[in-house]
Amino acid sequence: MLLEVRGLSKTYSGAAGKVTVLRGVDLMLEAGETLALTGESGSGKSTLLHLVGGLDTADSGSIRLAEQEITTLNDTSRAALRRTQVGVIFQQFNLIPSLNVAANIAFQARLSGAVDRAAIADLTNALGLSDQTHKYPEDLSGGQQQRVAIARTLAARPRLVLADEPTGNLDEATAADVLAQMLALVAQTGAALMMVTHSSHLAAQMSRRVHLRAGQLA
Repeated sequence: MLLEVRGLSKTYSGAAGKVTVLRGVDLMLEAGETLALTGESGSGKSTLLHLVGGLDTADSGSIRLAEQEITTLNDTSRAALRRTQVGVIFQQFNLIPSLNVAANIAFQARLSGAVDRAAIADLTNALGLSDQTHKYPEDLSGGQQQRVAIARTLAARPRLVLADEPTGNLDEATAADVLAQMLALVAQTGAALMMVTHSSHLAAQMSRRVHLRAGQLA
């Protein structure tokens, strides 16, 4: 088992008082498995993804990634985990404007100290970016920018890929194409993928689907 989440709970304090976002969530994910996480807005999908990725801390519960307990790590250790074990793809592409496509794709791998030029070249080619490597993010379409963001994440060869509405800014045809390419590349690397999506069509492409309702898995 690659990922094991047990009894995960999270509450935020706001102007209207405390809001409980997650209520004792249990979730398992095996290496090589792809999982769609669905639910209404505010159901806790992004919060769960951020907790698993070490971008936020839980109030209670346990998150184990390959036998490592994430919930006990400090900020520095969680950042190291994201560099080497966990890749996160956001709806906003978060590319570095001053770097060209080739440098953006290699950026995460350089941080993790795991640059494999041949693998990066294969990723770049598989995602249809080989003739775009000299360009900068502002010169690319939305679909091309998302492909760069995906390549950047996978180039570091993470064991777990977390994607938060990764095709939310794309048209339906481009979204389907990008997801198909991402699934193929994840399958090649043996990583597990957990993706937040509102699209039932995209969720159906994953090997398993779970639904969050009012902070609990239904």
